[in-house]
Amino acid sequence: MSRRTFLKSLMALAGGFSVSAIARAASAASGKTLQRSPLAGFQYHQGETLWPQLAVGQPLQLVREPGSRYDDRAVRVEWQGRKLGYIPRLDNAAASQLLDRGERLEAEIAWLNESHNPWERVGVEVRWLM
Repeated sequence: MSRRTFLKSLMALAGGFSVSAIARAASAASGKTLQRSPLAGFQYHQGETLWPQLAVGQPLQLVREPGSRYDDRAVRVEWQGRKLGYIPRLDNAAASQLLDRGERLEAEIAWLNESHNPWERVGVEVRWLM
């Protein structure tokens, strides 16, 4: 490989990184972090089975459950269509109201901890897309 070819390849690679960094920054700038909280009910749903497949930064889906018998503001958290748990009852007022209004929210796995305490296992970050 000639020096010129090597330098062109290197510049193209560096350009690709800067474009993806700009795209990520633009995506983050379009939303505002609404909350970061632990995932409630992780031990009662499919979380333990799915644990080996989970990774920080993976997208999560938020599903409103207005008819829940336990919490009228319930917001279910799913990963690839499987229930992991819920936004905690004490933290779900804003998310449930925004979802009820039809606002766009996105969520992702914020942290994963190998803990015996289920409240420390998975963290969720919720962003309000503006």
